[in-house]
Amino acid sequence: MKAYHETVTSPCILVIEDDLDIANVLKMDLTDAGYEVEHADSAMNGLIKAREDHPALILLDLGLPDFDGGDVVQRLRKNSAVPIIVLTARDTVDEKVRLLGLGADDYLIKPFHPDELLARVKVQLRQRTTESLSMGELTLDPQKRLVTYKAEELRLSPKEFDILALLIRQPGRVYSRQEIGQEIWQGRLPEGSNVVDVHMANLRAKLRDLDGYGLLRTVRGVGYALRG
Repeated sequence: MKAYHETVTSPCILVIEDDLDIANVLKMDLTDAGYEVEHADSAMNGLIKAREDHPALILLDLGLPDFDGGDVVQRLRKNSAVPIIVLTARDTVDEKVRLLGLGADDYLIKPFHPDELLARVKVQLRQRTTESLSMGELTLDPQKRLVTYKAEELRLSPKEFDILALLIRQPGRVYSRQEIGQEIWQGRLPEGSNVVDVHMANLRAKLRDLDGYGLLRTVRGVGYALRG
């Protein structure tokens, strides 16, 4: 079995938050935990810093002065797979579904405990391991966020990539929908959501386009696996 590890260098976290008091508290908590921290006080400044500084993770407030944080998520997802944790006071199912659909990786409802924030940051960064993974002609490079099958690039969304990275670590193991939801969305999917099934269907279709249809196995009533 492969050994997986986090990078030794301190990851840089970009905090996009217009409230300076909250931003300073976040910066202090993250710095004390060993992270480097950059701060942007608006959506536009945040997008600029994300493009120039290449942070390992973004903490994003929704209530920004220039435009909504959801728009920031959409713009980032056009050319970046950086993990995004949204900080919001909007605690409704519709809002949670909207954020996940836009491409957010996780969200925290204000007010939250610093320990919970740090735990979620660690989970997101852990999923971005730097070690290449392979199974037969299928290869996944987490650092470049690149997947190839039979030497052809497989273009995946950020969540499709994360799901494939989870499955390829233990080929043959069947992961339930609940396990996938817990690992990829930290169990934050609303009850009864079909988000996992939608992502799996998209992943299967993209594999099929490269003659890899048989790679992904569905166990009816149980879950999904890669054929080892």
